Amino acid sequence: MAPLLVASSTSTSTSTSYLHSNSHPNLRSFYHPFSFSFSFHKMKMIKLKMKSDGRTATTTATARSQSSNPKGNVRALSSALHNAKSADDVAQLLNHHNPAHLPLPVYTTLIKYLGIDQRLDAAFALLQWLKQNQTITLNHLIYNSLLNAVRLGKEFDRIDHVIHDMKSQGFEPNIVTYNTLMSIYIDQGRPQEVFNLFSEIQINGNLSPSPATYSTVLSAYKQMDDADGALEFFIKFREKYQSKGSELFCDWGDKDKEEEFVKMEDFTVQICQSLMCKWLVNKDLLSHTVATHKVLRFLTCMDKADVKLKQHFFEGLVWACTHEEHYPVIRELYKRLRESGPGADISVLVCNHIIWLMGKAKKWWAALEVYEEMLDKGPLPNYLSFELLAKNFTILMTSAGRRGLWRWALKLLKKMHQKGLTPGTREWNAVLIACAKAGETDAAVKIFQVMVQEGEKPTVHSYGALLNALGKGKLYDEAIRVWDHMLKVGVQPNLHAYTILASIYAQKGDHDTVELVLQEMTAAKIEPTVVTFNAIISSCLKGQMGATAAYEWFHKMKGRNVKPNEVSYETLIGALTNEGKPRLAYQMYVQAYNDGLVLNQKAYDAVVHAGQVAGVRLNLDDLGFIQMREV
Repeated sequence: MAPLLVASSTSTSTSTSYLHSNSHPNLRSFYHPFSFSFSFHKMKMIKLKMKSDGRTATTTATARSQSSNPKGNVRALSSALHNAKSADDVAQLLNHHNPAHLPLPVYTTLIKYLGIDQRLDAAFALLQWLKQNQTITLNHLIYNSLLNAVRLGKEFDRIDHVIHDMKSQGFEPNIVTYNTLMSIYIDQGRPQEVFNLFSEIQINGNLSPSPATYSTVLSAYKQMDDADGALEFFIKFREKYQSKGSELFCDWGDKDKEEEFVKMEDFTVQICQSLMCKWLVNKDLLSHTVATHKVLRFLTCMDKADVKLKQHFFEGLVWACTHEEHYPVIRELYKRLRESGPGADISVLVCNHIIWLMGKAKKWWAALEVYEEMLDKGPLPNYLSFELLAKNFTILMTSAGRRGLWRWALKLLKKMHQKGLTPGTREWNAVLIACAKAGETDAAVKIFQVMVQEGEKPTVHSYGALLNALGKGKLYDEAIRVWDHMLKVGVQPNLHAYTILASIYAQKGDHDTVELVLQEMTAAKIEPTVVTFNAIISSCLKGQMGATAAYEWFHKMKGRNVKPNEVSYETLIGALTNEGKPRLAYQMYVQAYNDGLVLNQKAYDAVVHAGQVAGVRLNLDDLGFIQMREV
């Protein structure tokens, strides 16, 4: 057999329950540390004086008579051994307990406790005492327990000493020894050494891998983040399991064989799930896009391998999906969850997380489908489900409002009612804004009325949208009555509402009232902005006054120290060129250029075309017009 070399390193402890799973058949049922009872003498104080580093340490051991708690007795005895440095120290304590009558598992358990308590000197002293004691026969259990204690105590430089002592007593390392050494390599973060030991086990004809051997190899694949390797290892394991002529599992027993296979499959799935979650969560390891493709690919690999995936596997992956680019993964997981069993078995929390992520990925209709399937197949939505779906509707309706898709906004509003969701102010306002942008005055009025009838209190945004719709429909008197009603019910106008009111009067041609509106704004400490004046300029062009009035308001804007922007110049230049005033439009363009503004191509072309039509020569090379056009 090749020598076993283990380098020292720091590590963390892992479970060691498998260390005694492959002991001698006659000891298998006997071994459990607490399947026995033994008695101590009456309580007495035993003081052991031992020299350690030039100092005298005093250990007090408490022994109890006929205790009903064997586990507590062994623990107390291990505590009494803490300061033992030699076989004589151990003998001085244990001779009071008739060691010949103590079962062997007591000593293996004592060694384990000493390892847990970081008292390895005492553990080795106990081994020396056992070697000197003629009434106790050493075996693999003692040495494997000591090797495990070294692992628990994290003093890996003692491992070679244990192996050498073990061989000197005529005990070749068995499968439990190998399992312990493999676990040590896992603790040290040396998974490749685990594979080397496993190869050594397979070459050695006297060793048969135990369930712990295979599970430790799988743990090594997990430590290497190698999900493909773990899956391939399990497939080979399954092939051996399914081979009736294989002697690989002959020592396991018929009952254990099936149980251990199920455990091995579950452990493989657990490792794969853990690594897939790691791909999704650790953005420093993989980008979200790469992680998405990798998870989907590996799901396909698991399908091809015919690995049984249960519902909790998919649900665990669902929780790892938190980025919008994970949408393809969560869509696939939801599909598999629905196919894995009745809908009522799916957690409502999982469904809510799916709806949330789909909304985050802007897949609002897909989120709505999930909600509809919850109503149809289960689980029944809870309050959070309603909140998430309402949020998605709000986003959709806000988008429809900004784009003026009033019919779509109305459809969404009806859909909310159908799904038992109560539209809030934001949803009603989104529909009103969509109607106003589309110039659908009648629809806006009806929506406003229904909103009030359903008990939703209009806000200043609601009134602003209605005023905008009435203005576009040239229903000026109705708009003024709505304004008066808004003030009457105590809704205070904001900048947007004042801007709409001013534009209505400008479109009506009542410029004196526009001035009054601006004065009222100033009195309310709401200063007109460039947006306000741009709206007035645009309304002049829509009304009877035309470019002349717009030009006047342009200068009034500058007189109020409000700086025009690109929209101001582009709107006015378009109006001036349309009315055959190319020189004035040219001057506005030059002024914009001097102010550092870059106007769009349409304004430039309008100036050039107007000059050509009117036969007016314009110096297009002045002030970098050619360069501006290239921009």
